[in-house]
Amino acid sequence: MDSKFNLAVVVDDDPDIALAARLALRDQFARIVSLQSPAELLKLLDQESPDAILLDLNFERGATDGREGLDYLNRIMAKDPDSAVVIITAHGAVSIAVDALKRGASDFVAKPWSNERLAATVRSAASLRRSRVDARVERGRASELAPSGETPLLGKTDAMQRVRTLIERAAPTDANVLILGENGTGKEIVAREIHRLSRRSAHPMVSIDLGATSESLFESELFGHVKGAFTGAAGERIGRLKAADKSTLFLDEIGNLPLHLQPKLLTALEQRQVVPVGANRPVAIDVRIVAATNASGDTLADETRFRQDLLFRLNTIEIHLPPLRERREDIPLLLDHYFGIYARKYDRPERQMPPTVRDILAKHDWPGNVRALRHAAERAVIMADGVNYRIEDFPLPSRPGASAVPIATESLNLDQLEKQMIERALRMHHFNISLAATELGLSRGALYRRMEKHGL
Repeated sequence: MDSKFNLAVVVDDDPDIALAARLALRDQFARIVSLQSPAELLKLLDQESPDAILLDLNFERGATDGREGLDYLNRIMAKDPDSAVVIITAHGAVSIAVDALKRGASDFVAKPWSNERLAATVRSAASLRRSRVDARVERGRASELAPSGETPLLGKTDAMQRVRTLIERAAPTDANVLILGENGTGKEIVAREIHRLSRRSAHPMVSIDLGATSESLFESELFGHVKGAFTGAAGERIGRLKAADKSTLFLDEIGNLPLHLQPKLLTALEQRQVVPVGANRPVAIDVRIVAATNASGDTLADETRFRQDLLFRLNTIEIHLPPLRERREDIPLLLDHYFGIYARKYDRPERQMPPTVRDILAKHDWPGNVRALRHAAERAVIMADGVNYRIEDFPLPSRPGASAVPIATESLNLDQLEKQMIERALRMHHFNISLAATELGLSRGALYRRMEKHGL
């Protein structure tokens, strides 16, 4: 999961306020749009779905009652009930802000604000929106990558049949499941399939990437917080565990959860209740946990890195996803599947795959597994211009011991070199994201973005 959000919209007719907000949020959002009136926002919502909206309540000259903004807030929530709206208000207008929260706003900030408080409030609101729409987005992605009504776990090998059998047996129960596998093997797809086949499927699955969640925000993200619990906690916030009540919580990258934070998660799972940060009373939860990690079994068995009592809570059922290099017989099936999907998506003609090209692709190690193969198939569909696919349509890197088309080492293409260095770091550290990121001098989030860029 990418740690940077896509779009934030600032709606305020004061250009100084809008500029200050843009500067405070620029490190967290790829795009920030400033609008002078909420009417413009309603038009934008017909075209885009912002991750967060920062909305002033007064636009008419001399207005202080916030009525105009509250009216538009109602219309925003009617258009998109999952909207993450953070209200801009003045000191002394707390009653108006409370009214806005009752109407669906996620939080509020008072002018003048500190940049740190504004950033934390908007980030929290955007994260909550992400969790709300996660199930819908993921179901849409799964439907794109799989035939209607069929499992998205493609493959006919014995290894994949075993995975399907485990899913079918585990899904109808409430047993916690731990999914092990390298990056790109489909751990999230397995988690979605388990939830889809479970008795909890009527409720949306909630997910959180623990590897991309900072330690300082771990408790707030997972357990929630009450107003005033810490700097920036301007209002009450529900945590992911409570958001997944009566449903499934997918804990991605559980192996990267710091050792000193693991007891807090263990306590919540054992007692089936959470205590929001700053609160005195526990809140009951009814949650099924599906966790995933690319860490090896040996790493998880190391008590200096992972608590064994927490591991026992998580791996009631353990599912190992094989890397693509261990089920090469599935590669032609996967390629044909993705060729069909992307040919329809980009309105490209169907092309044949010569046996020689198919053999080379089947012998390739695919360090990014199914994710990398999907990316390669998409690129080939877009770039191919002949009757048949050619090996040149698939930019396979040179890897020791792998049968692939080599890339000239003297190439000065920066994208090519960056991809090669990332692959090298990942192989050096057996695809441990944290170690590879450290080797490359990147944050985990930055490495994830580059891996997604290169289809790794």
